[in-house]
Amino acid sequence: MSPDMKTFVAALGGALRRSSIQDAGLAAALLAGTWAVGGSAATPVVSASFAEALWPHARWVLIVICVAAVAVRRRWPIPALAAAALAGMVQMALAAGPVPADLAVPIILYTIASQRPRKASLALLGAALAVVTAWSAYVNLDGRVNGWVYEGPFGAGAGARAPEAPGPQPQGAERDLPLRDGGETLETFGPTDWGGTPVLGSLLVVAWAIGWGVQSRRAYLGQLEARARDVQRERDQQAALAVAAERARISREMHDVVAHGLAVIVMQAQGGAAAFAKRPADTLAALDAIVATGRASLADIRHVLAAPFVDGQIDDSARPVPGLAQLRRLVDQVEQAGTTVQLHIDGAPRPLPTRVDVSSYRILQESLTNTLKHAGPEAAAQVIVSYRSDELRLEVSDNGTNESISDGNGNGLRGMRERAALLGGEVATGRGPDGGYVVRARIPLDPGETA
Repeated sequence: MSPDMKTFVAALGGALRRSSIQDAGLAAALLAGTWAVGGSAATPVVSASFAEALWPHARWVLIVICVAAVAVRRRWPIPALAAAALAGMVQMALAAGPVPADLAVPIILYTIASQRPRKASLALLGAALAVVTAWSAYVNLDGRVNGWVYEGPFGAGAGARAPEAPGPQPQGAERDLPLRDGGETLETFGPTDWGGTPVLGSLLVVAWAIGWGVQSRRAYLGQLEARARDVQRERDQQAALAVAAERARISREMHDVVAHGLAVIVMQAQGGAAAFAKRPADTLAALDAIVATGRASLADIRHVLAAPFVDGQIDDSARPVPGLAQLRRLVDQVEQAGTTVQLHIDGAPRPLPTRVDVSSYRILQESLTNTLKHAGPEAAAQVIVSYRSDELRLEVSDNGTNESISDGNGNGLRGMRERAALLGGEVATGRGPDGGYVVRARIPLDPGETA
């Protein structure tokens, strides 16, 4: 298919989806169906001369009113319903038979039920049923036979015709005069009700019910679409939060790893340079420590950057993670860098959840890194880890000067607070009573939760 043809087909499909085009097409179909069955074939209950001269044109005027009402049913539904109902009543009053165009009333009522509030459509349905019932009662109580006689495949209607007299009969003569048998008047044909309340009432109720069902389904689908949009929006928000959390985690991990590794390397390099002239063996040991610390830091960085991220959570089972079990190795690194560390464990160590274990290790690591960077020469540190039934307490203190730590709002301290807050705990930092700097952390534990 050529591009021009595709454009034409797309434009045609867009035009056919317009409500005005659809209404015009339905109106044209009703008009064509009415023309096919013969809109002026039914003879009214008036004089023959009037019927022959005026009725065909008058009937088509009523038919055009019904068709036009269908064409504007979505723009002006209530006036269209009133016009179509009035045209139908005039046809019934003149005993004209129904044609496809007379379906305008149920079609417009369906439109109102599918677009307007339920109370409004129910009120119009009730009014239409009341009119149908009143008209049907009038037709059945006026003392005349229903004027429209249906001679279709299912038999005759309510009005029974008398046998026709021999010879040609003018059109409508059998309805212009009373029926006679032996010179006596038998019955007079009158207006019709096209089946009355059982037929017309049922048709109106069915049309309203279908329209209301369409509206209910449209509302239900709208709710489903709104719910789907909410779910998608919530999923996007969760994904964005997960990405932000992962970025924050990587930032904290990288800060802790790099800061600690560089602090140890700097301290070892300074010690090695100072001992190079008189104690070459100490310089070689410092270089070995620098190499080991650098390799360990690089390995930690690779682990941090390669951590799988599944459903907003870190898959810690796919990589080795640091924890309190490596605390002794951390203390040895700090002591090799020149800072004495006393380690105290209160309570019986037990397996901890991975997030608690990693966060606790990083808090202690960052605290000792700050001691290396800010406590000054000849400083000593003390680490206390307390295992309690419902929480884990961590404390790192030193006796240094800590002149560069002023407001306690550095990246490392902020990272420690974030780690504890994510676990429902807290971190307190500040100057110690006897000088130095103190970091205290409290992390709640679930008694039944293990690694």
